[in-house]
Amino acid sequence: MNKTEILKTFFGYDSFREGQEDIIDGLLAGRDVVAIMPTGAGKSLCYQVPALMLPGITLVISPLISLMQDQVKSLNEAGIHAAYINSSLTEVQITKALALAAKGTYKIIYVAPERLESAGFMRFVSQVEISMVTVDEAHCISQWGQDFRPSYLKIVEFIEGLSVKPVVGAFTATATKEVRNDIECVLKLRSPKIVITGFDRENLYYSVEHIAGKRKDAFVADYMEKHPKESGIIYCATRKNVDSLYETLLRQGVPVAKYHAGMSNEERKRSQDDFIYDRAPVIVATNAFGMGIDKSNVRFVIHYNMPQSMENYYQEAGRAGRDGESAKCILLFSAQDIMIGKFLLEKKEFEGTDDEDIEFLRQRDLYRLRIMEEYCKGTSCLRNYILKYFGEKVGAPCDNCGNCHHQYEEVDMTEDAKQVINCLAETRGRYGAAIVAGTLLGADRARLKEIGADSYRSYGVLSHRTEPDIRLLIEQMIREGYVIQTDGDYSVLRIGDISGLKREGAYVGIRKAEKSNIPVSSQKKKKARSTDALTSAGYKLFERLRELRLAIAREEGMPPYIVFSDKTLIDMCAKLPKKEEEMLEVSGVGENKLRKYGERFLGEISAFLEENPGALVSVGEDDESI
Repeated sequence: MNKTEILKTFFGYDSFREGQEDIIDGLLAGRDVVAIMPTGAGKSLCYQVPALMLPGITLVISPLISLMQDQVKSLNEAGIHAAYINSSLTEVQITKALALAAKGTYKIIYVAPERLESAGFMRFVSQVEISMVTVDEAHCISQWGQDFRPSYLKIVEFIEGLSVKPVVGAFTATATKEVRNDIECVLKLRSPKIVITGFDRENLYYSVEHIAGKRKDAFVADYMEKHPKESGIIYCATRKNVDSLYETLLRQGVPVAKYHAGMSNEERKRSQDDFIYDRAPVIVATNAFGMGIDKSNVRFVIHYNMPQSMENYYQEAGRAGRDGESAKCILLFSAQDIMIGKFLLEKKEFEGTDDEDIEFLRQRDLYRLRIMEEYCKGTSCLRNYILKYFGEKVGAPCDNCGNCHHQYEEVDMTEDAKQVINCLAETRGRYGAAIVAGTLLGADRARLKEIGADSYRSYGVLSHRTEPDIRLLIEQMIREGYVIQTDGDYSVLRIGDISGLKREGAYVGIRKAEKSNIPVSSQKKKKARSTDALTSAGYKLFERLRELRLAIAREEGMPPYIVFSDKTLIDMCAKLPKKEEEMLEVSGVGENKLRKYGERFLGEISAFLEENPGALVSVGEDDESI
């Protein structure tokens, strides 16, 4: 079979998404590939399709046990024989799996990087043909990456030890230019084909809500009440916050689970399964949760605290809307989050890292924390801010994020900015934002009198302004380079390059948020959810198909989304197939799944139409591309 026939027969799709065919063609031509594709863009198909066409075995190296298990279940459901080798198996099970693979039973084997050094695995690879090595989560090989893993450095030695060098594919969703360079160099890729499909996830709606203290609990509780049937993840920075918010939601009657490193392995496994199998569609967790979770119907990700880096935020928020349908990514920000972030970075360990590199990594982490702080405090398009950070060219504001839908008042503070510079000249770069703002405001504070700030010429010159406005101005001047803010335990403000401020026509302004922000529940969407194409009758059918899917998932002992995604069920409602050939036209229905489940879903659709003769179930059809 050719690549298009494989795509349709096993995966049930008629066409490839952007970038997929380029990657597949490169690998089939024997060329190494680096692929940067956002979460939900279908990167697994990029190595699964060529794996079925190449003569030998494809090894997929992944650090994530749960992802391996999900991928193997999905492949076997599609009629593709695959296996995984990791610490969740006994040595007897591993030996059996490798023996079957040596006989040609499996075309794709997922393996943890730690397994590459084992004597048994090395004996296995010396006896079989390895056509391709796929490195998933390839950013883990870079110290610039947000999740560097020393075990990934073993991959290079493993590949070089093979008798015939296989084609190598490196895949990740989050990679800056520095990380991409590391991937190419450390893996010793040969003139690799670089495919970057872009970081934009159009179906995700980003917003930042400035909320402090327990008001965050109230926001989350209100959101749960307004979205009772939706699945979502709520990330907290600390275990204490996870436990507290979990108890709050539990008392509210929300079917919720929790996950953090302070729980036992059994407790974490139970919580993860409850979430994946929709027994608890909402989970409150630290960032220890989520790597390798391939749940497609997550409709929201709420960050209770600001993440420590844009890489972490993009990855965690990207767990929403993997099915391509609209989802919300909401970050609840307060000034305390910055202090929490710095505290956690101070406690961070750099195992396996040379002492001389540790200071560099600490400075890198503080820089990334600053980037996140600017994201939370900024008033420009949030989507463009993310895309610009990852090196993409940006255009007009997206009109599909919280900042684009927020009402702002533009205030000219050019003359005020000059007063800030005068104040910094008097403080001689010795103090932080609180002292500078208080001085300009003319605040009656003991600390200002103690340092003599009340005798400065700049004392009280901006008394007609509010302190929040002065702080907004200082933040804007930092962004424009007029002011420099140092890192470290005690951050101080110093004069930067002020040549631009001296030019005629110089302008410095701030954007102040007005009170009438558009509520989260009624935000404008660029892309409507596919269920919006269903009538009330169509939605009833959709719910019946979901119930059938849940029953099958329980019988089979697998997550519901592996049977069929929500998008596939919606397409069934739109197309209303009456026979097997028509069911194959539904996006996401391949031949193996048709044989296993087609009759039951056709029967459910037929029964619904008999009970509701002449019912109009939809007003349009979805795109069939994956």
